[in-house]
Amino acid sequence: MLTHPTLDQLHALGLHGMAKAFIDIEAAGEVASLGHAEWLALLLEREASLRRDKRLTARLRYARLRQQACVEDIDYRTPRGLDRSLFAKLAEGRWIDEHTNLLICGPAGVGKSWLASALGNKACRDNRSVLYQRVPRLFTDLALARGDGRHPRLLRTLGRADLLILDDWGLDPLDAAARHDLLEILEDRYGRRSTVVTSQLPVDQWHALIGDPTYADAVLDRLVHNAHRIDLSGDSLRRTRPQQNRKP
Repeated sequence: MLTHPTLDQLHALGLHGMAKAFIDIEAAGEVASLGHAEWLALLLEREASLRRDKRLTARLRYARLRQQACVEDIDYRTPRGLDRSLFAKLAEGRWIDEHTNLLICGPAGVGKSWLASALGNKACRDNRSVLYQRVPRLFTDLALARGDGRHPRLLRTLGRADLLILDDWGLDPLDAAARHDLLEILEDRYGRRSTVVTSQLPVDQWHALIGDPTYADAVLDRLVHNAHRIDLSGDSLRRTRPQQNRKP
């Protein structure tokens, strides 16, 4: 007789996980075998689990990661120079708590974006905010934002994420506006948040890419000097994986 009023109250309070657990326990006939404390513990655990899942879904939606990648699925067998022990430490996320950066460099197709997305996924699961941006598209969006008044808000958004992933850095030289925006982003994040940068270009070519020596010194000082490094090599996985998939 109390089932429906109790469910109504749980839903009214927004305790939808507890309501679902209430129905499941009743349907399984476990009511008589559970004490009051056990019953309450099951309801609370289901509610907590549902809320964790909802928060994770929201964080992943906000992050907009390029790849559906997980650190548990990393392929260490492919010869590309990926240090397993280093990546395992990065997956733990302490470097994000310490507000240091990560630079992932290597030729096209060796999995830079996938590895960055995997770390972003793990950070989301660890209850951290993540935002993924492709660098060419980001600077285009920032340029457009200057004209419609969104520029300060977009910079604040880029500054707030616990982990900012800047993918495909170095495909095009930076103009004056992009240099200024990049320095503003990194200055806002330096010592407060962590940034991942992926690039086909080695780090020693970034200074020339930025163009203006003064800006280049300032950008690299905030980005490189406190960064972990992953330097990948090898053939493109986009070419080798189809051949491997055909093997028995």
